Amino acid sequence: MAGDHAPIRLIVGLGNPGDKYTGTRHNAGFWFVDELVRRHGGSLRPETRIRSEAARLEVAGEAVYVLKPLTFMNRSGQAIGAVAAFYKIPPESVLVAHDELDLPPGAVKVKRGGGHGGHNGLRDTIRALGSREFYRLRLGIGHPGHADDVVSYVLSKPSPEDRRAIDGAVDESVAAMDLILAGEMDKAMQRLHTR
Repeated sequence: MAGDHAPIRLIVGLGNPGDKYTGTRHNAGFWFVDELVRRHGGSLRPETRIRSEAARLEVAGEAVYVLKPLTFMNRSGQAIGAVAAFYKIPPESVLVAHDELDLPPGAVKVKRGGGHGGHNGLRDTIRALGSREFYRLRLGIGHPGHADDVVSYVLSKPSPEDRRAIDGAVDESVAAMDLILAGEMDKAMQRLHTR
């Protein structure tokens, strides 16, 4: 394996379940996982025991477990923690894809560690894993401009133009997964951060 990075063995997309949330900005992590699974010919199946949809994929010759927690955002960590414990996956081998207010639509960044920035899904993931040292795939959704507007903003649908930009970032991120899963995290970051 190239680089000094632990291999990614669990990829999680954050979002809220149910039709009313499907196209909302807060579900950008779900959009990423759906596209990743589609592109690699897998299928997400209900895993009622962990209240998730899950798939096993082979990407760049690496077996990886893919998860969409269906517990609502603020309880995302329950499923993530259960899967990580069951498969003995350390936090640094987990990649969590999520919507990011601090990046414009279409921007995407990968980073390891850090705080939750007020994101309830990240907050619960940190709690469940007992660590901040997991990777984050931060899909930019833009910011409404005022903190009081954040909740209604993330729970509403982006404009068609913004959705196209976010979908472009999702496509690029899925394409970069070969590098990420091969341990070429620095190359993947360079590719995504300069798009």
